[in-house]
Amino acid sequence: MPGVSHPVRTLAGLAAAVLIGTVAAGVDTSPAYAGSTYVEADPSTVHAGGRVTIRASCGDDNTSQATVESDAFGRVIVMPDQDVLTGQVTVPGSKRPGRYPVDLQCQNGNTATTTLTVTGTAHPTRGPDAGGGGTASASTGSGGSALLVGGIAAIGLGAGIGLFAMRRRRADSGA
Repeated sequence: MPGVSHPVRTLAGLAAAVLIGTVAAGVDTSPAYAGSTYVEADPSTVHAGGRVTIRASCGDDNTSQATVESDAFGRVIVMPDQDVLTGQVTVPGSKRPGRYPVDLQCQNGNTATTTLTVTGTAHPTRGPDAGGGGTASASTGSGGSALLVGGIAAIGLGAGIGLFAMRRRRADSGA
């Protein structure tokens, strides 16, 4: 590699060797849960009234549905979806804040548990207090008309100044 310093070539070679060695060794890059039984709630913290996606695995048997149950949302059936089990559920808006166990029960007898944290009900927020917006309202009488007339006048004035400048430039250049 002409023009490249020795330390850079050494680091590049070392990085390539590590990459090739990792691939050659057959390092497992599949998810950490592969082949194990688990259940997860996404998001793991949700407002009362919010929607939660459940992902689960029953080990090596993800071709059958399973049941997920929690005091946070009741019971949901998770269905096979690309080598995992998935389902969605809405936490009732009346659910009290707290930490709730989420339990997976597989048809093959495997079980798993995770925790879902429910926070208070989400309340919509108001926009910033930036005034009443009176200039945008037609109910203020002639305010809207005055803005329209002023805008047209400004455009006309700009066009007139532009034409004047073009004529003056032509007169100065002798054309």
